[in-house]
Amino acid sequence: MPRVRSFPDRAAMGAAAAADIAAELRARLAHQDGVRIVFAAAPSQAEMLERLAAADGIDWSRVTAFHMDEYIGLPPDHPARFANWLDRAIFTRVPFAAVHRIDPDADPAGYAKLLAEAPIDVVCLGIGQNGHLAFNDPPVADLDDPEDVKVVELDRTCRRQQVDDGAFPTFDDVPTHAVTLTIPRLLDARKLFCVVPGAAKRHAVDRALHAPISAADPATALRTHPDVTLYLDAEADPR
Repeated sequence: MPRVRSFPDRAAMGAAAAADIAAELRARLAHQDGVRIVFAAAPSQAEMLERLAAADGIDWSRVTAFHMDEYIGLPPDHPARFANWLDRAIFTRVPFAAVHRIDPDADPAGYAKLLAEAPIDVVCLGIGQNGHLAFNDPPVADLDDPEDVKVVELDRTCRRQQVDDGAFPTFDDVPTHAVTLTIPRLLDARKLFCVVPGAAKRHAVDRALHAPISAADPATALRTHPDVTLYLDAEADPR
C-alpha cells in the first residue's frame, strides 16, 4: 500500500514532495555514479517541479532524465507537447547529464531501449481523473503489458481532462493518440513519488487506494509496488 501524505494546499504538497525527491536523489548520488529519473508532464506536477528545480545539493550533472508520455500529431513547437512543457518546468532549468525526450514520430522500441540501458531509480508521476498512469487509460491499460513503450488511443475522459487543465482550447484540439510508458515499465522503477492535487482527482485517488487491483482502475497497480509515496492536497484526499 502506498504511503499517503496529505497537505492543506498544493503549495505545501509540492514542497514536501520536492523535498523528499531531492533527498532521494542526494542519497542515491552519494552511493551511485548516476541516477535515472522519469517525469510526468502535467499541471499537477508544477508546484513540485518548481521546488525541485530550486533544490540545493543535487549534482544534476549525474542525473539522466526521461519523460513518460507524449502526444502524437502535434507540431514540434506546440506548447502542449509534454517535452516542451517539461523543458519549461525542469529540463532546461537544471544541468542534467542527459535528457531523453520521446520522439512521437519514432519507433517506440527506440525509447524502450534507452530506458532499458540501466535501472530507473525514480519515477515522478500523477494519477489521471480516469485513474490512468501516464497515458494508460482504462480501455488500453494492461497491468501485465509485455511492452515497455507503446502507442495508445486516448479515451474521452483523458482528452477532456487536457481541456480542463488548460492545455487545449477545445476537446477536438486534443490529439487522439499518444506514446506512453506502460504500467509494468513505470513500476519497474526503484521508487515512485506520486503527486495528486485537486478535487477532480479525489474519486480516482479513492479508487487507487481501495478498488480491486485491475486495469479498470490503472492506478490501483501502485499498490503492487513496494516503495510508493502518494502526496495529496486537502481537496484530493478522500479520507
